[in-house]
Amino acid sequence: MARGIDLTMDCSDAGRLGEFWKLALGYEDEPPPAPFATRNEWVKHFDPSDSAEGGAWLRDPAGVGPRLVFLEVPEPKTAKNRLHIDVRVAGTGGPEERWARVVEEVERLTAAGGAALHEFPGHHVVMADPEGNEFCVC
Repeated sequence: MARGIDLTMDCSDAGRLGEFWKLALGYEDEPPPAPFATRNEWVKHFDPSDSAEGGAWLRDPAGVGPRLVFLEVPEPKTAKNRLHIDVRVAGTGGPEERWARVVEEVERLTAAGGAALHEFPGHHVVMADPEGNEFCVC
């Protein structure tokens, strides 16, 4: 049986992280499951006192990548994440061309609120999203 995976991350601002990762990966908001008209209606189905306002659900429009879910929690991030996302920049060409595309993507994601943490020239850059979750651009 084929299985898919979701990656769920705790955060303090699900809307901001959802927007960042939609830009980074070309993802889109995932609509609520049928028969629910809104994500909030779906969440309240399980717990009438809860709200979807503290969450973001994203999907790959091509249906290939995993779904990403961001859920707001009260406690802050306290340590390095043990799982991280690698953003693989598409394209072909020689090493200089590939590295130029990595650098261009790092600049784009930095402008969107990410931060470059450490560069491994010619191969990858370790970055952090707006809440400090590490990921790599390679």
